[in-house]
Amino acid sequence: MLADKSCREFIEVLASDEPTPGGGGASALVGAVGTALGNMVGSLTEGKLQYYEVEEDMERLIDRSEELEKEFLELIEEDEKAFQNLMTAYKMPHTSELEKAKRLAVLTAAKSAACQPPLRIMKRCCEAIDLCAEFAEKGNRNALSDAGVGVLFCKAALQGASLNIYINTKTLADEEYAGKLNDEADRMISEYSAKADSVYEKVLSSLR
Repeated sequence: MLADKSCREFIEVLASDEPTPGGGGASALVGAVGTALGNMVGSLTEGKLQYYEVEEDMERLIDRSEELEKEFLELIEEDEKAFQNLMTAYKMPHTSELEKAKRLAVLTAAKSAACQPPLRIMKRCCEAIDLCAEFAEKGNRNALSDAGVGVLFCKAALQGASLNIYINTKTLADEEYAGKLNDEADRMISEYSAKADSVYEKVLSSLR
């Protein structure tokens, strides 16, 4: 399990000629780290007397952050499986017309399936950016920088995952479906990159 490797092991295999993990798995990991940094702000706020007014908010944010962290780690594995299935499809024999037709059908399905993990990573990143924004607004002022770093990581993961969608939709036979996936990715990039930038600028202005 990739998510069970040590940081050193994960980086080493990422830098190797192994096909997985790649950009999708790395994006999921970065999303988990960004979410955890936001969660750190919550942990440093929860139970503090001076922040009693946001105690319930912190409990809610922490609970959801923990769920997202687990989902991001699961998506590392899902992205790997989807990519491996895609590579298997590419390696199918395609000499005869029958083989070509079978390979095309399997390859089309595999490309479509390979878009799903990064699409989910993007959706979770959007939610994580929302959480980091709220942590930055309500959380412990002494940990404000962590919320800022967290939102930057989540933005990077959002944009990184989008590339894993675009590289597959570019060659999808179903152009209408590809267009819908691209439009959804475009929307999330536009809306949540701007939101992440806004949170970062607010954090930066508070620290400088």
